[in-house]
Amino acid sequence: MQNILCFSHLRWNFVFQRPQHLLTRFAKQYNVFYFEEPKTGPDSYELTQQNGVSVVVIYLEDHHSDFKKRMARQIDNFLKDHNIREYLCWYYTPMALEYTSHLTPKITVYDSMDELSAFRFAPPRLLEYEEELFNKADIVFTGGYSLYEAKKERHHNIHPFPSSIDKEHFQKARLNMTDQPDQQEIPHPRFGFFGVIDERFDTDLLYLVSQKKPDWHFVMIGPVVKIDPAELPQAPNIHYLGPKKYEELPNYISHWDIALVLFAINESTEFISPTKTPEYLAAGLPVISSPIKDIVRTYGEENLVYITKNAESFIASGEEELQKKSRTEWLLKVDEFLADDSWDNTFEKMCLLIDTVKEKNGIHV
Repeated sequence: MQNILCFSHLRWNFVFQRPQHLLTRFAKQYNVFYFEEPKTGPDSYELTQQNGVSVVVIYLEDHHSDFKKRMARQIDNFLKDHNIREYLCWYYTPMALEYTSHLTPKITVYDSMDELSAFRFAPPRLLEYEEELFNKADIVFTGGYSLYEAKKERHHNIHPFPSSIDKEHFQKARLNMTDQPDQQEIPHPRFGFFGVIDERFDTDLLYLVSQKKPDWHFVMIGPVVKIDPAELPQAPNIHYLGPKKYEELPNYISHWDIALVLFAINESTEFISPTKTPEYLAAGLPVISSPIKDIVRTYGEENLVYITKNAESFIASGEEELQKKSRTEWLLKVDEFLADDSWDNTFEKMCLLIDTVKEKNGIHV
């Protein structure tokens, strides 16, 4: 059983995050097929190779008429064409059960990276399908401790795996790297954010601080989704640079003074565990964060990041950090804290848990 069929709500080339970090590692041991949600076009599928993962894009002429049946048909055609008979199913979205419930995987994994039902435009039946997925799954992973606490009673074999880091990649930012052309002319001090800019983003806080501190400059990197870009706060000291490739991020971060985890506190952020927090720290950057539960309990209580609840405490944290003469002692503490934190370790722990399920199910490891 060397095949993983992964069903996700995220485009592979959207943002390089948890699914990409994990599945590129699993691809060294398995044939990994990553099924995106369908696009519009004549009923068919397209297969491309990305970082060792086979990305499958299904096209449907009509997304309303017999959607489930036609999606299932394309998946079945794909499995037949590639002679895939035994496989493990890996889910990032319960909604994929609409068209995959007929499959017969040897093992089913649910990696619940976010509370999708709390996100804007969540499908009405998502919770119903998630309950079905909990019943089907042999093992469940969660993207953080808060999410684990919320769901631990719903499955007998559930394990928290908070966001991890590719330390080697982000530690490059500690070197004196070349600044990027679209950032070079932005004055210092620079407060930077990278990630998806959506309904979770605290636009009010950004605007307030930008008005109170016109000499501070805010660099925002990432795609804008599910919100109108015209609604984003505009000011001479707020700079939206758009999405960047994962490989480019260290070059940008290297020239920031302070990094931001700028999320509003609402139902869509209650259970998140942002990957960017340890990535910023690995880059050697001080971090100012909203009081996200998993960040407070993991990094705030260790005094590794500043936790801010409003514009006043944000400004106080920024001023305190900018006045510091040295970060040496803090960096030593950061590096010690992150010593065992890596996607490689997360991957290996997940492999061991999946192997335990295989043995229990009589599958040769």
